[in-house]
Amino acid sequence: MSQPALKPVAARPAIFIDGEAGTTGLGIRERLAALSDVEVKSIDPALRKDPQARKAMMEAVDLVVLCLPDAASKETVALADELGAGRPRIIDASTAFRTAPGWVYGFPELSPDQAGRIAEAERVANPGCYPTGALALLRPLVDAAVMVADHPVTINAVSGYSGGGKTMIETWESAASPQFELYGLGLEHKHLPEIQIHAGLTRRPIFVPSVGHFRQGMLVSIPLHLSTLAGAVSTDDLRDLLVKYYAGSNYVHVASAEATQALVGKLEPEALNDSNRLELFVFGNDRHGQALLVARLDNLGKGASGAAVQNMRLMLGLREQPA
Repeated sequence: MSQPALKPVAARPAIFIDGEAGTTGLGIRERLAALSDVEVKSIDPALRKDPQARKAMMEAVDLVVLCLPDAASKETVALADELGAGRPRIIDASTAFRTAPGWVYGFPELSPDQAGRIAEAERVANPGCYPTGALALLRPLVDAAVMVADHPVTINAVSGYSGGGKTMIETWESAASPQFELYGLGLEHKHLPEIQIHAGLTRRPIFVPSVGHFRQGMLVSIPLHLSTLAGAVSTDDLRDLLVKYYAGSNYVHVASAEATQALVGKLEPEALNDSNRLELFVFGNDRHGQALLVARLDNLGKGASGAAVQNMRLMLGLREQPA
């Protein structure tokens, strides 16, 4: 049986961040504090685990952002279901619903119609930070049939240590922390399913994440042999494809050939910190038939809190903010 229609959105929508003390929750709250067209409501800390108090709060607001572990997110969604027509719209920042039926994937730039789907959605799954960069590079190639769906994709990425939450932050800010670390070497990283599904790939990618000794920022890179792509594709062709795909986007920018060359073969990960921007680069060597696609973003911005606020504004019919 389908749920009754949602309640209409208030003139000044009210937002509840369930899990506002975590890294993503704090980032969302900080961004919302600067806005005048929404109201943020908080629950009494003593009642934050009380189901009835949380249920009453959800009924009182227009939208809830869940910044909780997967199991807790599922429990909260079940609690919201009990409200029927009084239930709020939901954005979930965990991995619990990123490939789940009935949920819209919260990367507005994923495809030409994705922002519209998010705007009409009752429930949106915020993307992971690594998938945001990877999908921004892969999906245009797959949609254009330049990359076949079973292409053997390799994704390498490095993130600031804030991506691991409070425990990782405490570890990496201690004297005993390393300067750099590969992880996920069992090739079972939790972000792989959403990357494969939302990129439109039939072959599971190889994904090698890493952490560097900087708090926030991210680089996601995908190496390519041009001969494995469809047609006689050059690095300029790949750049032009990305430029066309993201034309008119407020948040995704494709670096020009001149800007890419000015980097003299180097790229640092922190340039977009505290923004909701995402930059895409095409490096390569046509003589050797090789290319390297790179996405740069703030893992706490477009990779987490910034993306949640962007999705929230779409769902509530609010004007898009500057990047």
